[in-house]
Amino acid sequence: MSAGPATPLQPVAADGAGFVALGDPVPRIDGRAKVTGQARYAAEITVDGLVHGVVVNAAIPRGRILAVHDAQARAVRGVLDVLWHGQPSEAPQLAHYFGSGEDFSTVPVKPLVSDRVHYAGQPVALVLAQSWEAARYAAGLVRIDYERQPHATDLLRRRADGRAPYELDEDTAPPTPRGDADAAFAIAPVKTDAEFHQAVEHHNPMELHASTVIFEGDGRLTIHDKNQGGYATRKRLAKVFGLPESQLTLLNTFVGGAFGSGLRPQYNLLLAIVGALHLRRAVRVVLTRQQMFTFGHRPEIWQRVRLGAARDGTLQALIHEAVGETSRVSDFTEMVTRWSGTLYRCENLRGDYRVLPLDLPTPLDMRAPGAASGLFALEVAMDELAQALGMDPLALRLHNHAERSPSGDKPYSSKKLRECYLLAAERFGWSRRPPQPRSMREGHELIGWGMASGQWIAEQQEAQARVVWHADGCVDVETAASDIGTGTSTVLAQLAAAALGMRLDDVRVHIADTRLPQAPTEGGSSHVASVGSAVDGACEKLRKKVWQLARAMAGSPLAGSEFADVEFIGGSVRLRNSTGDGLGLHQVLAGAGVGTLEAHFHLEPDEDEQGRYQRAAHSAVFCEVRVDEAMGTVRVTRVVSAVACGRIINELTARSQVLGGIVWGIGQALHEGTLIDHGLGRFMTVDLANYHVPVNADVHSLEVIFVPEDDRIVSRLGAKGVGEIGGLGVAAAISNAIWHATGRRTRVLPMTPEKVMSPVTA
Repeated sequence: MSAGPATPLQPVAADGAGFVALGDPVPRIDGRAKVTGQARYAAEITVDGLVHGVVVNAAIPRGRILAVHDAQARAVRGVLDVLWHGQPSEAPQLAHYFGSGEDFSTVPVKPLVSDRVHYAGQPVALVLAQSWEAARYAAGLVRIDYERQPHATDLLRRRADGRAPYELDEDTAPPTPRGDADAAFAIAPVKTDAEFHQAVEHHNPMELHASTVIFEGDGRLTIHDKNQGGYATRKRLAKVFGLPESQLTLLNTFVGGAFGSGLRPQYNLLLAIVGALHLRRAVRVVLTRQQMFTFGHRPEIWQRVRLGAARDGTLQALIHEAVGETSRVSDFTEMVTRWSGTLYRCENLRGDYRVLPLDLPTPLDMRAPGAASGLFALEVAMDELAQALGMDPLALRLHNHAERSPSGDKPYSSKKLRECYLLAAERFGWSRRPPQPRSMREGHELIGWGMASGQWIAEQQEAQARVVWHADGCVDVETAASDIGTGTSTVLAQLAAAALGMRLDDVRVHIADTRLPQAPTEGGSSHVASVGSAVDGACEKLRKKVWQLARAMAGSPLAGSEFADVEFIGGSVRLRNSTGDGLGLHQVLAGAGVGTLEAHFHLEPDEDEQGRYQRAAHSAVFCEVRVDEAMGTVRVTRVVSAVACGRIINELTARSQVLGGIVWGIGQALHEGTLIDHGLGRFMTVDLANYHVPVNADVHSLEVIFVPEDDRIVSRLGAKGVGEIGGLGVAAAISNAIWHATGRRTRVLPMTPEKVMSPVTA
């Protein structure tokens, strides 16, 4: 009954030879499958007897369920059951699967456990039917009586009630205080003090969240789910349902974008498993676009940044405070103010981060969590300080550039931010920028130039990989790594082909299956540094095995050689700098009478070694905007982003990641914000007609510069992450450019036309 393992991804050679090197712009190996419809996503797995589940969501923001009227729904032809919390004793006891009480430590919401409603949109019932159409129709017939209770969803009105988070770790805690920031600010010759606000953002990947859970005959579950890490998801599910991990197989071969929404199991997966265990059949649950707004999101944030400086621009005081929303059932924290402690030199620093519980879904990590919000406020504040000083914004940043990490006084494993500034400024033409606002115009549009800095963590996680070389010349790369559209599978194929000197189209990549070697969740821009390093390690082991076999062959040109003396190139192993052809790789296996060779590598980061350094990726973003002063519309007509993110393994996929990040930054700046009706206590913009994202007409000239960098502290490949750094600094640069165009500050995101027309006059 199981759909079985996914077909391995195999590239098509881009040229006649098909040999590649690291850094080459290799097209995505999964591209053909995606554009031709061969790729199968979680909602497209077909098995016999599949049951369809449709979720019913709560209509109130807070209260209790008094009664569920499901008779009409059950009467619909094809409906098999309607599951909710208060069913008769012969119905499944759903609390058995999720435990009792209000402990939400494993999952952000436990659907169908009790009569309590914690937010509008909370899943409160599941209709199971033989067809999606029947389940959808029946779900609309379920009627629920509620007892409403007072609710609160307005962060700005209640932010004074914010409290310290229950738990903070090194990643989410505010920066360690330095000096006396308040006293230094009070006496600083030049100072700025500004408040910032960012609305809720929702992930909205192209692929809807979906799960197909197959109940096998022996009670095992084969689960196809949209997530960013099969191993982590399986571990959470085993804890929630009290099942051994060996009974669960997770597959997420193709993921149509996630951006953090797939870091933890969403309720579609939990309910699909409940349905499959209840009916002992395969069950699929797919969320609608509207239901994509009923779980985690980037939280609404209020911030205040105070900067004090000497008249030469030296930062003397930096105070950064933030209040972010969380839910009433689970604390959500992110590193909002941490960046103010790491980006610039400042002897007096204080950061504060508080959370405000509201009757909304628990927020969730969203691309560059914390940094996207915190760096916006910091970088706009730096621009305001430059204005107050009469100083060029780039010169102010260069003047306060940190050669060592201000937090902990650690050396950087590598840092090319200064080079990012200079290269991007030159390419953009920043030296021609007139300092006065409202000094450039073309027709009815005011033109402005702005810039900002970006910084993101550079991490490596534990990972495993296996590489198998077959006598027919093909190589299998195996790891449970995810590819959420970032190009992971392509990079892994490229790494193996380059390391073994083989053709790209002779490499087959097997990923996203928990039957494969363990891999971390794809998140935090660490996947290539982690999984890629594991593949590289396995390939090195395999090269040594091939060399040993080749050296032992009769009449071998490698006889007596050391491993350091040989190279793998052009499908052969040969002595370095040799003019001979060496030994063909297929010859080596055939000569040794070996059908396959394999190597396994377990990457365990040296935390002590890495901990001695500050590890980060950096960027400098310069942008041009054109503002129609009569209409308040803003066009971002030019962006130049210089990025230092370690060694670039695939120039094409890396550039695509940064370009996508820039578009995200444009969305954050000008378009994306989920509106809340505080009277009803629910999100109102819950589809792509009303929740605006950038489209082709919003994207003009985008240029990416990769600053050469090779960091062997972060990873054995020298690579850092690319995914998040591309979007950082963009919104701030756009805000700063709007000020340069109009002479007025806009500190509220998104900067929609009505805000641009009537912002704060700076």
